[in-house]
Amino acid sequence: MTGGTERRGSPALPGVLTAAETAATAAGIAAVQRPDGAIPWFAGHHLDPWDHVEAAMALDTAGEHERAAAAYDWLAHHQNADGSWHAAYADGDAARPTDLAAESNFCAYPAVGVLHHYLATGDEAFRRRMWPVVRAATEFVLALQRDGGQLGWRRDPDGTAVPDALLTGSASGYHALRCALALAELAGEPQPDWELAAGRLAHAVRRHPERFLDKSGYSMDWYYPVLSGAVTGPEAAARLAARWDEFVVPGLGARCVSTNPWVTGGESAELALALWVAGAPERAAEMLRWMGHLRAPDGLYWTGYVYADDAIWPAERTTWTAGAVLLAVAALTGHGPTRTVFGGTGLPPGLEPDCCR
Repeated sequence: MTGGTERRGSPALPGVLTAAETAATAAGIAAVQRPDGAIPWFAGHHLDPWDHVEAAMALDTAGEHERAAAAYDWLAHHQNADGSWHAAYADGDAARPTDLAAESNFCAYPAVGVLHHYLATGDEAFRRRMWPVVRAATEFVLALQRDGGQLGWRRDPDGTAVPDALLTGSASGYHALRCALALAELAGEPQPDWELAAGRLAHAVRRHPERFLDKSGYSMDWYYPVLSGAVTGPEAAARLAARWDEFVVPGLGARCVSTNPWVTGGESAELALALWVAGAPERAAEMLRWMGHLRAPDGLYWTGYVYADDAIWPAERTTWTAGAVLLAVAALTGHGPTRTVFGGTGLPPGLEPDCCR
């Protein structure tokens, strides 16, 4: 796996975004980015490491490589001594944490963005600079892995490891661990323990829902095992079909929670990306068309829409929602780094334990 400069303008996806609209969305994210590289949810709001990376990856899909690199440098400069990042940082003083806990999926996800940026740019100096950052973060995350393979949710400010695990977070962690393994290969530093950890984690996500807190009413727990690459092939298609009518509102997008009359842009765009991963690009494009009603004039996207009340709620336009849209569009329009990182066929799968094969 090698990186290379990906020549990328502003792709168009018929019925979803024109080239000018794609460029406007990237510009909307860039307008929120701070001079130090931090990308908060929106101006005046906090930053969290996971959504910061999602927005940075979107900038790379639009060719904004310097801005994306600045976002990753922000992470490198603010990593804690134990390899973690805090769960939230204030806007206006983005180095000041407002939530001192460290969440496993937040700390794992930079590996996805670092690999994505390297594949988009071929920047060897960047890869070498960020590899120790990813290595330390991955070790922090795997220290929270439970005996059943799942990732403990977080480490509290007093150092206590919370044993409860979230399915979405663990699925995201599996995706990140595969990207970390790819970076280890590029660095010439094989990590056999990580391979075993990835296999155990994938098995927990695929086969042991009882090892996770019950959040089955949330759509992320439905589609994230597919988006992460833990559930693939016919099993992925069957998983998405099984609860489609619970979570999808035709013409509007995907619900965040199955019981609430509320569709959300982030979940709709991520579901579109999961559909692409599962080999259903037409349905993915349709999902993106449906959520077009959330697009604002500045190119960003409203977080959600309560259709029972015909009301935008909350009244915020988040960089991570726009980021998810651009990543889904990038996959559908053939952006190589995005397809590699989310398609997963070139990523190390991990080693599943003998008892679980």
